[in-house]
Amino acid sequence: MITMEDYLVRGIVRSKNCRVFACDTTKLLEEARVRHGLWPTASAALGRMMSVTLMMGAMNKNKEKMTVTINGGGPIGTMLATTNSDGKIKAFVANPEVHYTYNDTGKLAVGVAVGTEGTLQVIKDMGLKEPFVGTVPLQSGEIGDDFSYYFMVSEQTPSVVSVGVLVNDTNEIISSGGFIIQLLPDATEEDIVYIEEKMKNFPSVSSLIQEGKQPENILEMLFDDVDILDSQDLMFECDCSKDRMKDALMTVGKQELQAMIDEDHGCEMRCQFCNEKYQFSEDDLKEMVNHL
Repeated sequence: MITMEDYLVRGIVRSKNCRVFACDTTKLLEEARVRHGLWPTASAALGRMMSVTLMMGAMNKNKEKMTVTINGGGPIGTMLATTNSDGKIKAFVANPEVHYTYNDTGKLAVGVAVGTEGTLQVIKDMGLKEPFVGTVPLQSGEIGDDFSYYFMVSEQTPSVVSVGVLVNDTNEIISSGGFIIQLLPDATEEDIVYIEEKMKNFPSVSSLIQEGKQPENILEMLFDDVDILDSQDLMFECDCSKDRMKDALMTVGKQELQAMIDEDHGCEMRCQFCNEKYQFSEDDLKEMVNHL
């Protein structure tokens, strides 16, 4: 089997007055799973969130930085993903060791892990004085519904958001991805009815990706006449570095640094986004103290 790189496509369906996005995020979620030690339900929650965040990034014309935070008061805690709309994403969950399934279906219980007593927040930094901030209460904690609600309330754009993740018995990611359908201002009642009918028995997006369907194939299943405008490679990539960690470390002040020298003869810093570890020796710390 040839494994393709993760990517997304953006398109338009002129006959139905809507714009569409679809993505495959299987590999980047697997990388996140390995880096963070995600258990299956945590993988599903973070995978769904990263899929939507990347597709939202593709909606931004000016490659602006976007940060999405979800906290529903559930056992997974805060989930955070950030992208510069360049196809690269970094993300984490506060508690990666979360696993619940629904008794009746056996499916991963993302809503239980995330909870519903909280909010979904999107911050877009467009290079203006103040960033755009949109916050909505969580509807189900299942991620897809919550983003549909966000688009409706915060951006006044009726949207279908479908995301999914499949995990195997050894916790590896089999498939991850999603699609978004957004109505354009000219959409008619007929367009809405067509989309609603199409969604009624549409297969889960994770099963389609598992079968080998690519993002554009999924959109073609939804609309015969979709016009694919462009595509973008996707990857899990963090921009942390030892220099950045050093800058962060310097902010703790002389006394803290001296304490690290005296007590531990060095320190280790860990990036919360990618779990990369950075070691600072006693000499490194002494140099920082002298610099300060």
